[in-house]
Amino acid sequence: MPITSAEQPPPPDRAPHRLRETAESFGADAERYDRARPRYPDALVGRITGAAPGPDVLDVGCGTGIAARQFQAAGRTVLGVEPDARMAEVARRLGTPVDIAAFEGWDPAGRTFDAVVAGQSWHWIEPAAGTAKAARVLRPGGVLALFWNAFQFPAEVAEGVVAACRRAVPDAPFDFRAMTKGPLDGVRALLAEPVRTIRAAAEFHEPEEWRWEWEWTYTRDAWLDQMPTQGAFTRLPADRLARVLEETGAVIDAGGGSFTMRYTTVAVTATRTGTG
Repeated sequence: MPITSAEQPPPPDRAPHRLRETAESFGADAERYDRARPRYPDALVGRITGAAPGPDVLDVGCGTGIAARQFQAAGRTVLGVEPDARMAEVARRLGTPVDIAAFEGWDPAGRTFDAVVAGQSWHWIEPAAGTAKAARVLRPGGVLALFWNAFQFPAEVAEGVVAACRRAVPDAPFDFRAMTKGPLDGVRALLAEPVRTIRAAAEFHEPEEWRWEWEWTYTRDAWLDQMPTQGAFTRLPADRLARVLEETGAVIDAGGGSFTMRYTTVAVTATRTGTG
């Protein structure tokens, strides 16, 4: 669907790509990250591969290769770019070739691609520089696809989890109450600057927004396994993390030991101008 509006981006000093210590913290437990993080809808992968003019995919901020392996399973050839060597090591071991570099400074060495994708990672990249680099490496008619999984706790556990997070991380640069709101509320601010920079780039057609809604049921242990991989918690001292996990676990136990999370996967896509 066309993008008719977007919220204002965060203030420049709180823009995610400036929070480098958080951006570079996910590799502290790369194995857990790969095990616990949610995957992406097959329909998203199919729509991107169907729109791309060929099989070559560049996965920006590929992490441990979660999205990359989904594109590989769809018959695509994928190269990852990832600044964290610890994440890249896991991705390589699981079958994704990776260049270790920040995307803004990465040297494509003349390589070009039919799709540039970024799953849960574009907000860590300076938007204008990232858009320019994507335009440089995309073939004419190629697709830029930036996507995020946005989640919303069910009401019966949301307030308790938010309270636990606030007690453990009172100074977090994140609004934990986003977990109690609509699942897109936490993503909308992330979309504003990418949409603006894509629209300002002569190399891209007008961006579109795609969405998929889905659900996933978590046991107590499965959710507590994922929670430390999220940016709000990756840099917490062990005692504070243990506290938030203990209190969150108690909330889930009080609700029967499991819950169903509502997800919306949202993608911003744009086609590279020109013809082959």
